[in-house]
Amino acid sequence: MNEGGRAHTNRLIHSTSPYLLQHAHNPVDWHPWAEEALARSRAEDKPILLSIGYSACHWCHVMERESFEDEGIARLMNEHFVPVKVDREERPDLDDIYMAATLAMNQGQGVTDVPASGPCSSGSPTSGSAIAPACARKPRR
Repeated sequence: MNEGGRAHTNRLIHSTSPYLLQHAHNPVDWHPWAEEALARSRAEDKPILLSIGYSACHWCHVMERESFEDEGIARLMNEHFVPVKVDREERPDLDDIYMAATLAMNQGQGVTDVPASGPCSSGSPTSGSAIAPACARKPRR
């Protein structure tokens, strides 16, 4: 237990986003979208597992409950990826880029392997890339 009485605290604890703070005590070692996460991905030769959501998203809460709070799933995510969590209301630019790529590649279904530098780069899909889980959701207005 850490000093707040929680079993886990990750890098999102320093965030100002209510959505990111909701995930600050997941066992997943979440990073906010920042150069630190991108540098770690390159240095450790691990893909980024990118999760983009927002506070009022039903499926985001389902994913947290069924996956991100699960110790076994978190262990696999932490071992094989650099997990990055993005609040789409704070970073609509990232949401637009990765949602457009997901829609173009597979009509918005499942997950999409997109280079972390953007969907138009020629980067390898294994090093410095983002695995972007796609939620069924309405486009932002």
